[in-house]
Amino acid sequence: MKGPLVSVVIPTRFRPRIVHRAIKSALAQSLADIEVIVVVDGPDNDTEQSLAAITDPRVRVIALPAQVGGSEARNSGVRAARAPWIALLDDDDEWFPHKLQVQLAAADSLGVAYPVVYSRYVGRSTEGDCIMAARLPAENEPISEYLFCRSGLRFGETGLGSSELLAPTRLMLEVPFLIGLRKHQDWDWILRAAQHPGVKVHVVPEMLAVYYMDDGTPRVSNNAEWRFSLEWVQQRRHLLTPKAYSFFIATECATRAKKVNAGIGVYSMLFREFLFSGSPRLRSLVLFLGFAFVPIELRNHLRRLLVSEERASSDAPLAEP
Repeated sequence: MKGPLVSVVIPTRFRPRIVHRAIKSALAQSLADIEVIVVVDGPDNDTEQSLAAITDPRVRVIALPAQVGGSEARNSGVRAARAPWIALLDDDDEWFPHKLQVQLAAADSLGVAYPVVYSRYVGRSTEGDCIMAARLPAENEPISEYLFCRSGLRFGETGLGSSELLAPTRLMLEVPFLIGLRKHQDWDWILRAAQHPGVKVHVVPEMLAVYYMDDGTPRVSNNAEWRFSLEWVQQRRHLLTPKAYSFFIATECATRAKKVNAGIGVYSMLFREFLFSGSPRLRSLVLFLGFAFVPIELRNHLRRLLVSEERASSDAPLAEP
């Protein structure tokens, strides 16, 4: 029998209600030739019983006997995939109906061995919607600079998230997610995958997914461990340009240190890393000082104003999935 064209991998744990929203959006794709692999990350009777009620034969459930974490849960789904393409979907996100069809067309047009296709997406909160990955990568722009070289406070200026990823199954088997990584899993994967021969990363301009920013569910990306972020980027320094390295210290490490009210000794150490281990720019210096010393409440207020102006200037409201 002919197999599916795309395997959708959805890792989940202890969120039986929310994961159904993600599964529903996958099954509603205009591309029907798919399978949906839901990986339950460890013992979770409520989720398993809830998933058992799904009658669509395209859905497969893999219940892992022990919790392995998000990275290995994704890897488990990839290893079980029957399709030549993998699309990842976090259990608290959802897709627009034409997501896979648009990305497959883009992948086919790239003409490379390993096309990796992302998309813009909608950031949804109680305050409204905003465009995520608002800036597309420039031609030949290093992935690390696209990810980390921000122009200002605007959250979501760039983004390569897992729920927007479409990639060849063979690539994801050759470059799996790193087991045991508590944070920065998406960044870690694309920085390593971009080094693989034959890979070309592309971001389609359409908004094809919804990222729920404040629906009450915990996200790994919300964790404020500045020390973990610093150790991670130090270990991945060879995958970042010096410019991107300084920006990461400024925008990721400094802001996480601020969230836990780290002392002046921490900021001094981070500034030395920023200054001497990377390649600072005036913009990254301004961001370092802003993220380290401007009160979080004021920074969030300025960010909300920026997003509000963007929403007001939008030609039309963002569509529903």
